[in-house]
Amino acid sequence: MQTTPVVLIHGAWLHASSWEAWAERFARHGYAVDVPGWPGEEPTVAAARRNLDPVRDLRIGDLLAHYERIARSCDTPAVLIGHALGGLIAQRLLGAGIGQAAVAIAPQPPTGLVLPDAESNRMSSKLFSASVEDNGFVPMPRQQFRSLVANTVGEQEAGKLYERYALPAPHRLLTEGELAVNTDNTARGPLLLVSGQEDRMVTDAVTRATYKLYSDSTAVTDLKQFADRGHSLVFDSGWRDIADYVLTWLADNVSDF
Repeated sequence: MQTTPVVLIHGAWLHASSWEAWAERFARHGYAVDVPGWPGEEPTVAAARRNLDPVRDLRIGDLLAHYERIARSCDTPAVLIGHALGGLIAQRLLGAGIGQAAVAIAPQPPTGLVLPDAESNRMSSKLFSASVEDNGFVPMPRQQFRSLVANTVGEQEAGKLYERYALPAPHRLLTEGELAVNTDNTARGPLLLVSGQEDRMVTDAVTRATYKLYSDSTAVTDLKQFADRGHSLVFDSGWRDIADYVLTWLADNVSDF
């Protein structure tokens, strides 16, 4: 039996190493794990902070094509797991028939998702409350990271997470980052949407609204909400609860396990 590949896709303001604990845990459970960074992304946070140039002009189409190539290169259909913008990309690929299953954790909302005005304004202010630097990036200051991303952990842990994983995000990608998904493809593989109910970046209400877009589909679509968890739920000290839930869900929904 071939080993099921898993592709882990990170979102904006984070480095691919934010998946490091997941990569180890999923490998121990028999998956062939790939954690590809964005095209041009340096292999470490320190190197990426020194050299942001390769990702400055990334567009959403670049990211989509990058991860599509990776998913299609797998010997067997991959499980796609994404966080934030990565969760949106995972949905788009699965809806296009790429991959055998997907997990979208606190996923950025797809094009066409209608949100209440207050929610839309709140999300917009989060994304652009920090000024755009001359180099074309939107920084995530430490205090903003604490308030929006790591709001459910202690101050000390939030600081460590910031130092370990946080990066500025390309302004172009943030402003041109809309992506439509095919919610009507009944032939696609299973999809799990995950939210943290204290998430201030992609709120639980947004993830629930995304889930409702799939309400007419007969394909497997599940929603899991985690109480008292914020946007850092995949890489903070409580990551294992999320990862283990996903492993159990995959065992129930992916034929190889």
